[in-house]
Amino acid sequence: MNWKDAIQDFERHLRVERALSVHTCRAYLADITLLADFTGADVGPDEIDPERVRAWLASLHAERSAATLGRRLAGVRAFFRFLQREERIALDPTTGIPAPKLPKRAPRPLSVDDCFALADADSRVSVEGAEQPRQRRARLRDAAIVELLYGTGIRVGEMAALDVRDIDLHQGEVRVMGKGSKERIVPIPEKARLALARWLDERRRPGVLGEPLFIVLRRNHELEPRRLSARDVRRGLARRGRASGLDDRVHPHRLRHSYATHLLDMGADLREIQELLGHASLSTTQKYTAVSVEHLRQVYDSAHPRALGAGPHPSGAKNGKKAPGSGKPNSGRASKSKSREKSE
Repeated sequence: MNWKDAIQDFERHLRVERALSVHTCRAYLADITLLADFTGADVGPDEIDPERVRAWLASLHAERSAATLGRRLAGVRAFFRFLQREERIALDPTTGIPAPKLPKRAPRPLSVDDCFALADADSRVSVEGAEQPRQRRARLRDAAIVELLYGTGIRVGEMAALDVRDIDLHQGEVRVMGKGSKERIVPIPEKARLALARWLDERRRPGVLGEPLFIVLRRNHELEPRRLSARDVRRGLARRGRASGLDDRVHPHRLRHSYATHLLDMGADLREIQELLGHASLSTTQKYTAVSVEHLRQVYDSAHPRALGAGPHPSGAKNGKKAPGSGKPNSGRASKSKSREKSE
């Protein structure tokens, strides 16, 4: 058995049977190609043993992070499991090889104020006629992108794959094709619905329903509309974040984190958030509970009078001293009460 035929069969399996995205297929095939290059053409896939897999991982260890090594091992593991199911190899050489331990990193959502600042970044353009038509279209498109990402929590790849027909502004819903070709319906909030309506008003023409929802803007409108890629969205969002004065790096997945965390903070059920995000497992969604609890803890520590690090209680003094800022409000209330007594 040679590498070329085995890789081609595995690619067909990923694309047709598992219906994985183009990016996932490309990543898996790149991992297997790296292993094939490491072992050499003289060693076929059916001759790979655990020692060779471990040696390959060790050769990558110096220049790759634990997350990258884990992903490469996952790609190779999927390949050998496929060959084993097809009865081309007797044993899976990756069995018993543990994935590198990853440091647990909690999601880093933006604050509600930062999300609002990002959405309102271009609302300062108010002079009628001050924009060129192409600038106006770009502003409306980018505003709709931000509102849709934050308002629905969909992945950037899912959003880039949307067509105009996938949006139902009357019902306030978007039909999303998620991972593994699993379709779900996600509600669109009012702000996002208005932003999308303004963007689609610029696109009114016969046949637009079959076109991509977000397109690259060209000077020649007669050309076939080209779909805006996920990379284009990431770059545009990063520029918008800098223009909004946000210090933190802004990318689409942070808006997805923000969507889930803010829903949880407002009392949404974890199961409902799982459905909205399109997570296959509830454990994936549960990571947002840690973020929400940490946020509540910070609010408690900064506000509760008995919390560690909280300031003096505003109603009284400590060690005979008044609480900071307590003099003016009290004196103001006293003067107002005296003036009311005089008027009565």
